[in-house]
Amino acid sequence: MTHHPHSVAADAPSPEREHTRPSTGAPGVGRLIGLDLARGLAVFGMYAVHVGPAPGQDGVIGSLMEPAQGRSSALFAVLAGFAVALITGRRTPKTGLAGRQAVAKVIIRAVILIALGTALTLTGTPVVPILAFYGLFFLLVLPLYRLGARPLALIAAGWALVGPQLLYALKPLVGGRVFLSYGQADGPVSLFFTGGYPALTWVPFVIAGMAVARCDLAATAVRIRLALTGAALAVTGYGGSWLALRLVPGAAEAVRKAEAGQGMSSVPSSVPSGSSAPSVSPDSIGIFGDTPAGMLASAPHSEATPSIVAATGVAILVITACLAAMDAFPRLRRLAGPVIAVGSMSLTAYVFHIVAIWLLSTEQMTVPPLYTLLGFIASITVLATLWSRFFRRGPLEGLMGRATGIAGRMRSGES
Repeated sequence: MTHHPHSVAADAPSPEREHTRPSTGAPGVGRLIGLDLARGLAVFGMYAVHVGPAPGQDGVIGSLMEPAQGRSSALFAVLAGFAVALITGRRTPKTGLAGRQAVAKVIIRAVILIALGTALTLTGTPVVPILAFYGLFFLLVLPLYRLGARPLALIAAGWALVGPQLLYALKPLVGGRVFLSYGQADGPVSLFFTGGYPALTWVPFVIAGMAVARCDLAATAVRIRLALTGAALAVTGYGGSWLALRLVPGAAEAVRKAEAGQGMSSVPSSVPSGSSAPSVSPDSIGIFGDTPAGMLASAPHSEATPSIVAATGVAILVITACLAAMDAFPRLRRLAGPVIAVGSMSLTAYVFHIVAIWLLSTEQMTVPPLYTLLGFIASITVLATLWSRFFRRGPLEGLMGRATGIAGRMRSGES
């Protein structure tokens, strides 16, 4: 069974309980519930990557698994930006005592996520937990929390352009991507450079999410602009890579050779002559491959600029669609209730599936991957739906809330 590194939208404040009101005067309940719908879809995508059929190897079912590859983790990372924005003041950043308390909450969450991610890594599952990376992302973007949408978007774009090139330049010093042996915890070099989600190339997703969160999401015109922006980014990333691999002499051949030698994160299958950019591999062991041509690939987890740009666009499209759907079709909220329930406790859902993989030893199971996937989805959906009927937050979300509640005791003049 194939397992990929993937991610989770860690304990963000549940959107239904956000107190910031849109400036247009609309309550925007659908806007808030829509974020949980997006999280729920990302959770299911993550499950598909970790325990579902391998893409491209199981006919139609395998083809349906392909969209989740890499894109679910990118969606979670963009939603991480929403989490930071929700904590620190979505439309208007908090200042003074409230600002210091918000910063403290983010720091506490980050420390807990790093510790929890390390613990999950020590379980030895064939999944590279993102939580430790996620906690680091929180810390790295925290200095930007007072910025508005435009400067955040510019920083995200600049980082997406510079980060991959810098990582490639540093590759001889830090080594290629190394997925640590089962049971080994991530270290600083892995978190920043060589792990499944190196901060140097994944932080742009989080900053982009912060930029989107700063927008007036209740305004139809803003949603339309966001959707167009997402589409433009996706076309630029995937289309630009498609053209570059054809127009740059020797690029496509170099990428094919890198794939054949498992030197870059791509596949399910090698790139045939004249084909488009490769897609993500479950067992990538290198960053960009051993060729600069890898920097032209839009493959998820390739850490190249086209990949970051394209995946960000897809994430923005998904989020915008979820927000619009929840506002435009109130009845859909009831139908999507179970998915929304899963999304409202995405940290719990993430840890649940890692622990389940550990306890069940899914890589040794003889149950067909499709049935394993359906079992995982059904289990977390039932648990989340029942839990949400009696409790306001998920189990781990509640514990996280209690831990960050320490920040609320800060008083004026205290550090």
